[in-house]
Amino acid sequence: MADQDPIFQIQRIYLKEASLEQPNSPSILLEQEQPSVDIQLGVEAKPAADGVYEISVTATVQTKIQDKTVFLVEAKQSGIFEIRNLPQEQMGPIMGIACPQIVYPYLRGNVADLIQRAGFPPVHLAEINFQAMYEQQQAQQSPAMAQ
Repeated sequence: MADQDPIFQIQRIYLKEASLEQPNSPSILLEQEQPSVDIQLGVEAKPAADGVYEISVTATVQTKIQDKTVFLVEAKQSGIFEIRNLPQEQMGPIMGIACPQIVYPYLRGNVADLIQRAGFPPVHLAEINFQAMYEQQQAQQSPAMAQ
């Protein structure tokens, strides 16, 4: 009977990818104008082994002054999770809400650190409501089912 107990364990959290570009340095650093900041986030889930999944949260942070890029940061924070013996209808919310909520604080810290180490004031990514993000994605994927 114990073999059928639900299992949810974090195996590892790690920074999978990170890049920083300053294509217009040093001239852009002399500008006095405040840059605009654009932040894009994404979540992906992939099976890694039987009952083991890699959940990744990606962030792209781009700052511009007019049409020139000040810096561009792309980072992917991932986690390996063992998820077993859960009803199929719970797997989507676990991988789309619970796991990203665990991984995201690490991504926030790494992005802020990377930007600050590049010589800029840190950009702090806002808290994210992964449940709302997940529900919005579900509604977009199946508009007929949402009605």
